[in-house]
Amino acid sequence: MIEPMTLARPYARAAFDFADGAQALGAWATALSQLATIAGDVTVEKLLKDPAKTASARADAVTTLIDGDVPMGLKNFLHIASDHGRLALLPEMAQQFTELKAAREATVEVEVISAFAVSEAETQKLADAMAKQLSRSVSITTKTDPALVGGAVIRAGDLVIDGSVRGRLNKLANALKP
Repeated sequence: MIEPMTLARPYARAAFDFADGAQALGAWATALSQLATIAGDVTVEKLLKDPAKTASARADAVTTLIDGDVPMGLKNFLHIASDHGRLALLPEMAQQFTELKAAREATVEVEVISAFAVSEAETQKLADAMAKQLSRSVSITTKTDPALVGGAVIRAGDLVIDGSVRGRLNKLANALKP
């Protein structure tokens, strides 16, 4: 079976190319982010799977749920995605669109998951180090997960740095297996 991210990629790319050409990356990113949240709602999921609704009716229903102005071309995009049964992939499309936008803007979203709260000074130091390493400006979000025991896991796009105690213990356990 094909992965949802793989199915969503051409749609995200097409949306990005259109939005970039229309100089509306920000508006499209906001709208797709809203749509990703909307698509995750249980009621909307049922609507997207309702065989009694036409593809056009599904796309129109989803479009009406967007707060604020709908960017030019978004309605057509939703109709095309709906015609091909891909509205359920809106979260993946939004994620990939955001990644394309960040690459264009030379920024990267970095997620730091640590066992304990990270201070503002440590966050800034990490942001500076990651910016130097990745040659991009960095936006950091931090989360805590006591299950890590100690250390941290850093995710920046495809790059994952697992410096957690739990990760090290798992590596050790795997190394000791016959």
